This record gives sequence, structure tokens and C-alpha cells, in this order.
Amino acid sequence: MEKLNRIKVVLVEQGKTGKWLAEQLNKSTVTVSSWCTNNKQPDLETLDAIAKILKVDVKQLLNDTVQQS
Repeated sequence: MEKLNRIKVVLVEQGKTGKWLAEQLNKSTVTVSSWCTNNKQPDLETLDAIAKILKVDVKQLLNDTVQQS
């Protein structure tokens, strides 16, 4: 599966955990873990909430999907 989000990377950069993020969002740790491993993707509203919690632009949470040649 293609890695569409960078949630785990940003969490690591900020020294935060998936458990911390789950608590902030009132979501299960299993749900956040599936986002961090790119097994599932958060909806756009949740992605925006994650960006606000982490104080980053939502674009920083997304991988560039355009193939460079």
C-alpha cells in the first residue's frame, strides 16, 4: 500500500506518541495506529483536526503522490 500520510513522521519529529494523539482526538489507539502505519487514512475533517493539534499545515501530513521523473 502506498504511504499517503506522514502522521507518524510528524509525531516522531515532535516527540509525541500515537497514544497521545488518540487521547487528543478522543479516538482509539488502534485507529490512530492504523493511520500511522498507512493501513487506513483519516477523513479530511480528522486530518485537519490532526494538523491543528500538531500545529502544522495539513500539507505537512501528506506525502507527495506525484511521481518525479
